[in-house]
Amino acid sequence: MVRSRAETVEAYLGEAQEGQRAALARLRALCRAELTGFREVMAYGMPAYERDGTAEIAFAGQRQYISLYLMRPDVRDAFAERLAGQDMGKGCLRFRDVERIDHDLVRDLLRATAATPGPVC
Repeated sequence: MVRSRAETVEAYLGEAQEGQRAALARLRALCRAELTGFREVMAYGMPAYERDGTAEIAFAGQRQYISLYLMRPDVRDAFAERLAGQDMGKGCLRFRDVERIDHDLVRDLLRATAATPGPVC
């Protein structure tokens, strides 16, 4: 997806690629369940989750994969062993096959993010 101009997460999901829409909706549901106290916003053309005005998590549907942005280096470092076999960018976890998203890993990353505030990159 090219950078979205959607103003709401619902609109963002509505314009997502058909093959990614359900996976993006599931990521959203996980974020909303695990990131209590965070505010869901649209930032930089994607859904993001802010605590005290700072985005710590975001996700986006790209042309060939879905990205989960982990903006907390401390959380990435704490999960280095579990993330080692994953397709990682500098600050994102890429899912090229929506059927193989490790939802347990995502849930654990979200829980670790929610547990304590920390610096973002």
